[in-house]
Amino acid sequence: MVKYHRFRGFTLIELLVVMAIIATLLSLTMPRYFHSVDKSKEVALRADLKGMREAIDKYYGDNAKYPDTLDDLVAKKYIRTIPPDPITGSDQTWVLVPPEGSVKGKVYDVRSGAQGVAVDGTPYKEW
Repeated sequence: MVKYHRFRGFTLIELLVVMAIIATLLSLTMPRYFHSVDKSKEVALRADLKGMREAIDKYYGDNAKYPDTLDDLVAKKYIRTIPPDPITGSDQTWVLVPPEGSVKGKVYDVRSGAQGVAVDGTPYKEW
């Protein structure tokens, strides 16, 4: 004699309720996730700018002139590599600020070339 077992599965209604709960939870958490990703990129950008500015100042203190390019900082081992801009993802988007007056060199300061504004409302290009 063969017994037939009835397999109990989830009904369509139960699946829809679970999907609705998951969608609600995702709609609450996703904005916070994207905000935290943007915030972490901004923190990394500030740290990279600070490191490169310190390297430029040390270069000037040692050589009595500012570097001509950021590659000079790498060549003379003031920094290991030119960090990529965390907002743009490229190390080619840095904006080089020349010194004023008759000071030697071409890189007095460095700024981000990223478009847009930060979470606090300031444009990235002003950092």
